[in-house]
Amino acid sequence: MKILNKLICFTLLSSVSVFSQESKELKISVSGYLETFYANDFQNSNTEKKLPFMYNYNRQNEFNLNIGLLRTKITYENGYASFALHSGTYVEDNYANEKIKYINEAIVGMYLDKDKKQTIEAGIMPSYIGFETANSSTNLTLTRSLLGENSPYFMTGLKYNYSPSAKWSFSGLLTNGWQRIAKPNAKTLPSLGSQLVYKPTENATFNWSLFIGDESIATDLRTRYFSNLYYDVKWDSKFRSILGFDYGLQKNSLGDGYDNWFSPVMITQYSINSKWQTAVRAEYYQDAKNVLIASEKEFKTFGTSFNLDYLPNTKMKIRSEMRYFNSKEAVFLRNDSAVNSNLFATISWCYEF
Repeated sequence: MKILNKLICFTLLSSVSVFSQESKELKISVSGYLETFYANDFQNSNTEKKLPFMYNYNRQNEFNLNIGLLRTKITYENGYASFALHSGTYVEDNYANEKIKYINEAIVGMYLDKDKKQTIEAGIMPSYIGFETANSSTNLTLTRSLLGENSPYFMTGLKYNYSPSAKWSFSGLLTNGWQRIAKPNAKTLPSLGSQLVYKPTENATFNWSLFIGDESIATDLRTRYFSNLYYDVKWDSKFRSILGFDYGLQKNSLGDGYDNWFSPVMITQYSINSKWQTAVRAEYYQDAKNVLIASEKEFKTFGTSFNLDYLPNTKMKIRSEMRYFNSKEAVFLRNDSAVNSNLFATISWCYEF
């Protein structure tokens, strides 16, 4: 908490100090994002929330705000800062264990060379893991994949970036842990992270992200190893696909071995024209030992979804999705009874300004 307070104070002081310089050298931008939704779980009408392992659009049979965000960015010479506030059901669910919920981003950064190939950043920042963000408008599907919902959306710490060319970039990180603002256990060492990005062409991206750190679970510290791989490619002006694979290991409760979880996913988007898009997704998520997804039985679930999006202008998206889960084990609820499948629909209105 002390480190975070110092970072925020430094950001504010930096912002104030640049105003004493000539305005022509100072750049300030303000942007925002609103995402409202309606969701309905056709099988589970007795609960306020739909699925406990999902953190977006997770309200049953009601209109609500998933996320509202306001961001300010400041650049001056070789330094920059970004500060953003947010609110909504995504914030209430995904930041439930944090005392500081409403800060989406608080970053101070600096370019280390004149060619801007190296940077160092500190603060609360978007996660370097995964291809899906908290803003639906940037994702191919309306809802996030199971691997996206159960990996970090944000990190707090220090990040070094190096881009030797337009095709390659590397990052190294020291963070407070797996999606943490404040560390739950002050005795834990900073977690380590790395990211490698390779762009063989303008239309293709290969990403490999790694995480290593001790997670505080009950009274124990358990070492977690995690790998995220994905390939994002635009085949032509109409088709775009993402293939992803997550694999994780965590020391078990006995301390004599490791539990694992993994998830492959494939998403393909088709642009019918400038106003209409569709997307289909197939995924599988296995967390047999319930490392990330709490369940009384082994969580081994296949999922599929279909999207239809309407883009009335460049700032707005109206998105709809039908999504289906199926498992050999009865891991879902149907009005308080355990069942093997789940079907729900979501509609969202996204607006950037």
